[in-house]
Amino acid sequence: PQCTARAMAVCRARLALVTVCLLPGLAQAVGKYSREKNEVDATGKAEIEFRMAKLNQVWEKAQRLQFSPVKLAELHSDLKIQEKDELNWKKLKADGLDEDGEKEAKLRRNFNVILTKYRLDGRKDAAAMDTNYLRDSMDSENDVFDDPKLEKLWNKATTSGKFNNDEVGKLRREFQHHQDKIQEYHILRETVSRNEDIYQNVISPSEAYVTEDLLHSKHTELKDKHRNVEASFQRLRKLINQGYDEDSEFSEPRVLELWDMAKRSNFTADELDSIKEELKHFETKIEKHQHYKEQLDLSHQKLKHVETIGDKEHLSRNKEKYAMLTEKTKELGYKVKKHMQDLLARLSKGGLNHNEL
Repeated sequence: PQCTARAMAVCRARLALVTVCLLPGLAQAVGKYSREKNEVDATGKAEIEFRMAKLNQVWEKAQRLQFSPVKLAELHSDLKIQEKDELNWKKLKADGLDEDGEKEAKLRRNFNVILTKYRLDGRKDAAAMDTNYLRDSMDSENDVFDDPKLEKLWNKATTSGKFNNDEVGKLRREFQHHQDKIQEYHILRETVSRNEDIYQNVISPSEAYVTEDLLHSKHTELKDKHRNVEASFQRLRKLINQGYDEDSEFSEPRVLELWDMAKRSNFTADELDSIKEELKHFETKIEKHQHYKEQLDLSHQKLKHVETIGDKEHLSRNKEKYAMLTEKTKELGYKVKKHMQDLLARLSKGGLNHNEL
């Protein structure tokens, strides 16, 4: 009994020693996840912007590259849309609703489009991948377009005298919208090319998902994308020749495109009236977002100026306003992009009650 008592005492002593040794590590681990990973800053937001690691990596890289506030806000909106779609897809996959992997492939393409759009894909010559690419209009007001046809079209527009300053700004956004379409087309073209290689040279069962039917659907989608890009370019040419129609229902490029899409579809007069009302609300949302982007840019310039003065109270007020404008621009950017995504999906399916991933 005495021996047993001594043995138990030794065990308790050893356990206490191990606990003392482990406590600092445990405390550090707890701090790492409860403090660093979930710490809330002064604005009430968690330090980590996104729930997905790859999206956080992209966001952090953009910050290291010192993107402008407006460009960061645009990227943030795109990543939020991507995150929402990916999380929805995970639920669908868990329910066995994406057996052919088509939605997963679409998500990969969308993610690659984001990387290409913001020059975050690691390619130094990303802007020169194809002669149809435009340089990012957010980088400089003096950018020229790489594609000779687009550069010629842009020069014609800016020297025609048909467009005032506001219309030139809208026109630049229309060219940027056209660039996004081109990027999506080339990402899809690369995907089709890879799938063709896999189909012709299957080396493992895991790659057998590339079937002839899948390739056929990809080629059909690619043709549709190409027609869409061509239609977009023809719209630009028509716009440059005729100018913005003062009697037009809308003025924002994206809304004009959606309205043209609706008129080409087989909607009834009542349905078109309903679409028109929704597009008016959407245009108001876009204009509000554009206003906040301009205010954010001005606020950033003013903040840089105030930082050189050294007035702490003045600096504090400007920082608060800048933080507010940043969050509002992100929020509105997400709403605009999500609304655009929904409208495109619903109009392309021929109705306003259709929802998809």
